[in-house]
Amino acid sequence: MTQQNARAGIWLMVVATFVFATQDGISRHLAENYNVFMIVMIRYWFFLLFVVSVSKMRTGSVGATARTSQPWLQFFRGVLLACEILVTVIAFTFLGLIEAHAIFAVYPLIVAALSGPILGEAVGWRRWAAISVGFVGMLIILQPGFKVFSPYSLIAVGGAFLFALYNLLTRLAAAKDTAATSFFWTGVGGFVIMTAIGPFFWEPMSGTDWRWMALLCVTGATGHYLLIKAYEKAEASTVQPFAYLQLVFASMIGVSVFGESLPMSTIGGAGLIVVAGIFTLWREQVAKS
Repeated sequence: MTQQNARAGIWLMVVATFVFATQDGISRHLAENYNVFMIVMIRYWFFLLFVVSVSKMRTGSVGATARTSQPWLQFFRGVLLACEILVTVIAFTFLGLIEAHAIFAVYPLIVAALSGPILGEAVGWRRWAAISVGFVGMLIILQPGFKVFSPYSLIAVGGAFLFALYNLLTRLAAAKDTAATSFFWTGVGGFVIMTAIGPFFWEPMSGTDWRWMALLCVTGATGHYLLIKAYEKAEASTVQPFAYLQLVFASMIGVSVFGESLPMSTIGGAGLIVVAGIFTLWREQVAKS
């Protein structure tokens, strides 16, 4: 990996996090006015088209990309991600972008904590210490016992847990399937489950909000495309720490667009979570080298 490629990969990741933060802001706007199941279903209709297009470009055959010896695992991954998106968008409406993202940032630490029992990976004391620090950061954000605890915070915690589990199952699937195959099934699983449920929650949407819905679909596909290119340019260990910038961009959108507040407890807790997460990623890379 050249220094030029590493720099390109980092910039692609930075732009991807901004696009995803914009997507989250649009998701919050739409979810405040329409049913979340319908919104996520329409997202997956467009996302499946994007996944199929990427599959054709990369292998020339959708069938070749879809071929797997573990279809149920791959399908379940897709369903799990769709559930995580539902839960997280709901968290945006109850908590706002800032607090929901600050809590959600704990997911890499959940991945590290569960990688032992699920993947059989060794987790040393340094990573356990980082995990503990990260969870202290989450407690600082939630402040149980110091203010009226909001049960809505548990929605964001649930979203982080679902995304962590999705990441772990993605690693498990990677032992037998390519990244292209896993990406294809991510779209298929989510498309199937949301199309089965979403029509029951259909609501008429105004013309203006249909434009926001179209932009939501475009930002979702664009963000994933940038993410793919970032991982092509540079190693995951190089670009992954910059994924935390999504928290920064989402906070900027939350304050400037939705009038959210940014309390010191959230800043301090999120800072601990981010530092602990980056340290965990670094220790994981050291353990593999």
